[in-house]
Amino acid sequence: MPKPDNVHYTDEDLKSSWVEQVPLLNSTVVLADYDPRWPALYQREADRVREILGDRIVRIEHVGSTSVPGLCAKPCIDIMLIVEDSSDEPTYLPDLVNAGYRLVIREPDWEAHRCFKGPDTNINLHVYSPSTKEIERYLLFRDRLRAHDAERDLYAKTKRELAKRTWKYIQNYADAKTAVVEEILARAREAAPYDNFSEIYAEHSESNPYQVLYDRPAILKLAGTVAGKRVLDVGCAAGHLSAKLAERGADVLGIDLSQSMIGLAREKYGEHARFERADLAKPLDFLEDDSIDVITASLVMHYLLDWGPTLGEFRRVLRPGGALVMSVHHPEDWHWFDRPSYFRTEQVTDEFPMGGRPHEVSFYRRPLSKTFGALRQAGFAVDEIAEPMPVPECRDMAPGAYERLTTKPQFLYFRAIA
Repeated sequence: MPKPDNVHYTDEDLKSSWVEQVPLLNSTVVLADYDPRWPALYQREADRVREILGDRIVRIEHVGSTSVPGLCAKPCIDIMLIVEDSSDEPTYLPDLVNAGYRLVIREPDWEAHRCFKGPDTNINLHVYSPSTKEIERYLLFRDRLRAHDAERDLYAKTKRELAKRTWKYIQNYADAKTAVVEEILARAREAAPYDNFSEIYAEHSESNPYQVLYDRPAILKLAGTVAGKRVLDVGCAAGHLSAKLAERGADVLGIDLSQSMIGLAREKYGEHARFERADLAKPLDFLEDDSIDVITASLVMHYLLDWGPTLGEFRRVLRPGGALVMSVHHPEDWHWFDRPSYFRTEQVTDEFPMGGRPHEVSFYRRPLSKTFGALRQAGFAVDEIAEPMPVPECRDMAPGAYERLTTKPQFLYFRAIA
């Protein structure tokens, strides 16, 4: 990938960063169609590096174009290796060299970046420290291309156009992609967090015991009888709760900020409920006053800093006597995130282990008084507050989750009346 600061490499930059002579290209760039063998080549190389470095590895990831199914690429496997301190070469370089790897790039003044070529496979092994911003860029860009065909196709089109030109060095070709890379990254950062791993999350949430055996049953219980009622399921994600509400006879509209999630919900549950993209931070102007009987909000409100406008819209669209049923993180979460004060409303970041790696998601935690205060100011009367137990089947199906959910508070549930 090109540098994030949009500064292109000069000839002198390249000469100073390459350990030996900079390889001349003086030609066009050869791109290969996606090869389904590329993931296996990455895995073989990653296993070899793990065997060499062991617990000195902080993280290793398949990145670059060969990591994106369906994307054309130079047939070279890009690997991102994170070690404790990439500038401390004696802790990893000798062992890699002894195993046949060759150091080709050393950039001590830019992210302490090192790059190795492999002993028998065409690879670029990029070595960084944990503090580098490149981790976020590499993974965000890769995951955006994996999740959005249009972005992948735009990138492929740009690559093919640029590859037809003659370049002195291959880095000049990489630098020429800066504009499209930054354009795609900007959209990824502006998108709903779940857009970048929507398919993985949809699959995870369909079987995750904390949702299947705990959260959804609790929401459904508080929602009560919904047959014949209009239900607005906010933050519907892939539609699993919406589908349960529809099974009980409700007329369900599910909304979510993530267009990818809405697409997945429509694909799987479109025959049972309607799904539309909507931003809870903005007016729900597609809904009339007094038009909804029940609003369900499963683990979504904590993504908003200011609940006032959103709860005001909920109050507007609910019929008199209508119910808001919501789950939020238990205010005891200040212990989970090792925060210095229970009373702060502040943003925290959590990691969700899905698809074999952690995915970071940020949201806001707040004390219980702030939650009650926001509901009261919006005109709601709290009818019930619950700290439920998981369903009995959880004991056998997920004993670890059962033990935690029956001994430590996780989520807090409200039923509030308009």
